[in-house]
Amino acid sequence: MSVQAVLAPLFAQVFLTFGLLLWMGRTRFAAVRAGQVTANAGSPRAFGWPDGAQKAADSFHNQLELPPLFALLVALALITKDADLLFVAMSWIFVASRVVHAVVHNGANRHMSRFRWFALGAVTLILMWIIYAVRVLVA
Repeated sequence: MSVQAVLAPLFAQVFLTFGLLLWMGRTRFAAVRAGQVTANAGSPRAFGWPDGAQKAADSFHNQLELPPLFALLVALALITKDADLLFVAMSWIFVASRVVHAVVHNGANRHMSRFRWFALGAVTLILMWIIYAVRVLVA
């Protein structure tokens, strides 16, 4: 696979993360400006943000959990030249699951729906790592 094909899903994931960072900043700034938040000592996570600002922050922080393992895998697959069509297709499934998860999270936030999208991404990433590990270790 071409480097561009392998990196495109990673770029999409990175832009999703940056988009959620900007969304979190916008919602938090608006909440502070509207006087809906009282800053106190300690972590901003404990400030008692309004629901929309908290969802945006949680959604952003979710992108700092599984996606780093995805980014590492993409980098390794490029270095070892073990990225094929299956790898790219699974990469897009992972990223699509993260996008839908973020949309659900920042929307109606239906927990079972959100969990299903999270689980799809998690299982896809686990399978990607297993396939990659087998290919590298067996080769």
